[in-house]
Amino acid sequence: MVTGRNKWEKSAHNRNMKRTPHYPPVQIRRAEPRDLSRIAAIQSASPGAARWDAADYLRYNCWVAIREDETAGYVVSRALCDGESEILDLATAPEFRRKGVARALLQKLLATPNHSLFLEVRASNSVAIRFYKSFGFQQVAVRREYYNQPSESAIVMEFHSC
Repeated sequence: MVTGRNKWEKSAHNRNMKRTPHYPPVQIRRAEPRDLSRIAAIQSASPGAARWDAADYLRYNCWVAIREDETAGYVVSRALCDGESEILDLATAPEFRRKGVARALLQKLLATPNHSLFLEVRASNSVAIRFYKSFGFQQVAVRREYYNQPSESAIVMEFHSC
């Protein structure tokens, strides 16, 4: 029995414990040719992901998240100019979603000091918009009819690290 806590404090403590589940650690490393089939599979299972040839990602800054010896997700970015880059794609395998994988991948990109990072996200993707805002991304523009199948506007977001 926990002493010194009333039933409301214990209840709040238990609710907070449920909100922060513990998942096995994620290892982030550069993508390699051996990762391409898994990246393609994750891309296929992610309706909002870009539809590029996975092999093209190796030409850019591509990172994979490894959890329990399995590729759980990936992120691809490219340099725009000195001090600026953009996220081209970020996706997590369905079985690893909402378990900190995308968060770990994004933190890898945000670790560069004095750097601006841009991205586009479908205007209807409120989950992704909230996710990016939780890191400090801000909406800076709207690109009308940016996406097709279906046609939709993109929200342009920016993060600037200090």
